[in-house]
Amino acid sequence: MGPGLKLALAAGVAAAATAATAQPPQKVTGPVAVYWMSAATQSGFGMPGMGGGGGRPSMGAMMGAMMGGAGGGATKSLTLQLGSSQTNAAPSAEHLPPQGLGAGPSLPLLTPHIEPSKPAPVEHEEVPREYQRPKGKMLIFWGCGQHARPGQPLVIDFAQMDPAKMKAGQIPAGLAALRGFDYRHMDPPSPWRNKTYGDWPNEKARTQIPSNGSLVGDHTIQGNYSPTIKLKLDEDQDFLGPLNLTTNAKQPGGWATLGWNLVGNAQAYLATAVGGGNDTVVMWTSSDLQSAAFAMPDYLSNSEITRLVANRALMGPATKTCDVPKEVLDAMPQGLVQMVAYGGEQNFAYPPRPQDPKVPWNIQWEVKVRYRSATGGLLGMEMPGAMGGRGGYPGGAPPSRGGQPQQPQQPPQRPSAADILKKGILGGALPFPH
Repeated sequence: MGPGLKLALAAGVAAAATAATAQPPQKVTGPVAVYWMSAATQSGFGMPGMGGGGGRPSMGAMMGAMMGGAGGGATKSLTLQLGSSQTNAAPSAEHLPPQGLGAGPSLPLLTPHIEPSKPAPVEHEEVPREYQRPKGKMLIFWGCGQHARPGQPLVIDFAQMDPAKMKAGQIPAGLAALRGFDYRHMDPPSPWRNKTYGDWPNEKARTQIPSNGSLVGDHTIQGNYSPTIKLKLDEDQDFLGPLNLTTNAKQPGGWATLGWNLVGNAQAYLATAVGGGNDTVVMWTSSDLQSAAFAMPDYLSNSEITRLVANRALMGPATKTCDVPKEVLDAMPQGLVQMVAYGGEQNFAYPPRPQDPKVPWNIQWEVKVRYRSATGGLLGMEMPGAMGGRGGYPGGAPPSRGGQPQQPQQPPQRPSAADILKKGILGGALPFPH
């Protein structure tokens, strides 16, 4: 037997021995139930549809924000979602929170009634004769700095959006180059993902959480379609603290400097702005990578935060200033700025994973608690000084006794590019806050 054959046989014997001693992978089943708690803190006012967490800001919220938050502090909100692989003819579940949450002794998790799907109506793809090609442009900037970098802005000319040509694959250059925020979506429980589902708040219970509400303490989630969930959150697993713009001023050189407080347990920050005038919509993000402001995610997983900070799509946890380029403000005489602090997530599972790989891990439940804190304001305008005019009211007009400001009648104006986007371009292909 030659030396080569002996070596081959020896290698084969060694491989067989290794395979014989290798442990099979641990068997894992479940989880039976999955529970997500989404905790948000909001100061200032949020931009609707752009991850603001506060929905459309009321006039009172906007006035309070512009006066430096007078008359109110940060608000807190909590979204609870329970999904289970078990079913019940009359599903019922509730979350028993710690007293410190201040939302009552029980938060009912309501199972929504899902109507059977109906056939989609037949749509005619022909362009109507009265169709008029929209006018205006969208300018997209990105990155912190006193001046925009070469190659900016990305311009999308609405006049080039011919539905017939786009159907044939002729996409305008600006639209073809448009990129959303590159992140992996988080998929919470839902009526379509789980056999049985319940959530809060809902149409029957919408208890407000006070500004001093806390998640710290014992939580019990119980129902007739899932195993009972018990967990305890400590001080480091509470709501994130408020995020506030400590600086939001236009500089003599024409750019705007944003400064903010560092939020405890925040892992990353992102700033966006949107505004414009007449037939131009302007969007900007602090990301070093091109991204559109409307793609701002609400929540991010720990792994995604780490990845996005590494590639400079997000600002790191120690960052507390960012300049909005002069070119953005030149194109955006009026705009809203939105900032988000991402707090990542906390994950729990029961029972604990057995250390012995021969013992199956039959997971009964998994819980994910995810965090964010956000703030918003008028770009380049310090909040306490934003109330110009007589008596500190916008435009110098005090509100009437009926609560509405007295303003002269203005003649109707033709729709601007922002109005066009609010109604939707190409069937809503370009989302915009509305």
